[in-house]
Amino acid sequence: MEMTEIRKRIDEIDGKFLKLFLERMELAGEIARVKARDNLPILNKEREREILKNVSDSSGEFDLYSHRLFSTVLELSRTYQRGIVKTGSAVRSFIEKSMENVPQLFPEDGLIACQGVEGAYSQMAADRMFPRGKLIYFKTFEAVFDAVKNGFCRFGILPIENSSNGSVRAVYDLLQTKEVSIVRSERLCISHELLVKPGVKLSEVRRVISHEQALGQCSEFLKSLGDRVEVERCDNTAMAAKYVAESPDRSVAAISSSNCAELYGLEALPCGRIQNSDNNYTRFICITKSPVVYPGANRITLVLSCEHRPGALYDVLSHISALELNLIKLESCPMVGHDFEFLFFFEIEASVRDPKVVDMLESLEHSCRSLKYLGNYQEV
Repeated sequence: MEMTEIRKRIDEIDGKFLKLFLERMELAGEIARVKARDNLPILNKEREREILKNVSDSSGEFDLYSHRLFSTVLELSRTYQRGIVKTGSAVRSFIEKSMENVPQLFPEDGLIACQGVEGAYSQMAADRMFPRGKLIYFKTFEAVFDAVKNGFCRFGILPIENSSNGSVRAVYDLLQTKEVSIVRSERLCISHELLVKPGVKLSEVRRVISHEQALGQCSEFLKSLGDRVEVERCDNTAMAAKYVAESPDRSVAAISSSNCAELYGLEALPCGRIQNSDNNYTRFICITKSPVVYPGANRITLVLSCEHRPGALYDVLSHISALELNLIKLESCPMVGHDFEFLFFFEIEASVRDPKVVDMLESLEHSCRSLKYLGNYQEV
């Protein structure tokens, strides 16, 4: 057959296919109403296994494709049924609560928790988000989370990702366990300097101290110093600068900001660019105890786990793709206590003010092993 004739046949089949699919969805709706009346669960795993077995047994060489097609049809059917049978949804309730009594503008003040000391990059991000905020410093990321969770501070500022050195895993780990919400994020251009006591030369430096993210962002420069220089990690770049300023050891240097050089009476050595990339940005998130979706929110962060089976992650992605939403971030991390099973961090360009997005999140809540909605917020 010629191409035009083949395509004509395909169009005819697609028309029949669509008609049958719509009829099937209408019947799925009828089943949903029966389930609602008789208080039956939406998912009937035994029934679905039976359908998929019959499909596979009847498909011959197209077994794999038929199985995937009908798995998708069954997923769509369950999603439609959940829209009819209003099952309990923790994520929907959480989102509805976050949209109650929302201020028209993001606040410019408040008590803000930051990790580190004066001069930290977190402080710079906090000053940009809250021009009139009052900052309180804590030694660790976990202490920032706890200050917000316990109501001591209204907001907390934390680094979550760097453009050249990846995610701040410690913050992601805490987001899994601490009951907080993300309400804003900010991108900050990072420019590192090698800071020393006044008069110290590069040849005198025997030890370099900084936060592990900054060390990673300057790894090529540190490698060029050779074995004569020892590298040490500390909790914060500003704390590294403060340590150098207070230490009697003139051979120790800090990777920190030019702002910290002025703040702590240090000098930036003229050794050229020390970070791996000039295009070096860190994203900072703002967390709160109570969920709030401020105007302009256009990014959603989720943590979820799915069944340990082929196609499980694809099923999650198909929910997002069906609404033509842009997936900004997808990252996996091992689940503690589970052999080679993973949690997935998602960031999606979307707003929970769109009912279809909330329906999608509710469907994911029911189909995934676990789902944690961390907030809908704006990045500036």
